[in-house]
Amino acid sequence: MVSHRQWILLLSVLFMAYGTMGAPPRKPIDVPFGRNYMPTWAFDHIKYFNGGSEIQLHLDKYTGTGFQSKGSYLFGHFSMQIKLVPGDSAGTVTAFYLSSQNSEHDEIDFEFLGNRSGQPYILQTNVFTGGAGNREQRIYLWFDPTKTYHSYSILWNMYLVVFFVDDVPIRVFKNCKDLGVKFPFNQPMKMYSSLWNADDWATRGGLEKTDWSKAPFIAAYKGFHIDGCEASVEAKFCATQGKRWWDQKEFQDLDGYQYRRLMWVRRKFTIYNYCTDRVRYPTLPPECRRDRDI
Repeated sequence: MVSHRQWILLLSVLFMAYGTMGAPPRKPIDVPFGRNYMPTWAFDHIKYFNGGSEIQLHLDKYTGTGFQSKGSYLFGHFSMQIKLVPGDSAGTVTAFYLSSQNSEHDEIDFEFLGNRSGQPYILQTNVFTGGAGNREQRIYLWFDPTKTYHSYSILWNMYLVVFFVDDVPIRVFKNCKDLGVKFPFNQPMKMYSSLWNADDWATRGGLEKTDWSKAPFIAAYKGFHIDGCEASVEAKFCATQGKRWWDQKEFQDLDGYQYRRLMWVRRKFTIYNYCTDRVRYPTLPPECRRDRDI
């Protein structure tokens, strides 16, 4: 005989499996590296700990290293817990991004730009659509990202792309196809991460060079979470479009609290926004018109 508690458990499982097609994570999920990811280059510069639940990327004067997702995805929620290179990290870049890696590629970027000791890290975000980028925004983080792990996430659906830092939205890129702006919707993307040397531009426009006496530079990772619509590289649509949690109405825009948090980031921590750069863009880019309404 099935107990009342067992019936509730069974109904919950059935509802999760057939009703909501999954639900958004409420906290960082500990997913081992090998479930969703694999190394892509300089395999010996990736170190594994705790059975693969944590890894380190190492950069020295010979090479950096990187990894990518095993699958390609059209929409979803992607997050990583990262502890950035400590100390004098000038010239280094730690990157975490989605990309279709083709000639007219779509790409959604987190790039953490190294610093001289005592200076704040800069987080640069960018969005490429149809091969066109140049949509940089830069912020200072409101914490030391080298001391402990922090969560960096991307929510991507047909309506918008949202960048999150510890569940705080720091940037929104809305679907502006009605304004003639391309939006990433039909090119499956893989998730990538890398640690590499970019001292020709990364720190103070390339004025601060990498101090190789401080090598190896080490970035640590855990929580390799992916919840996306997996697709072949030829697929142009998600087979479960409209049925997954990120398609639902509450994820088609930020709520009031999230907008207030976004405004807090813009007021206190934003140091560059291409939408306000009249030297580069004398004419306001079309998507920035919608961005001003946020």
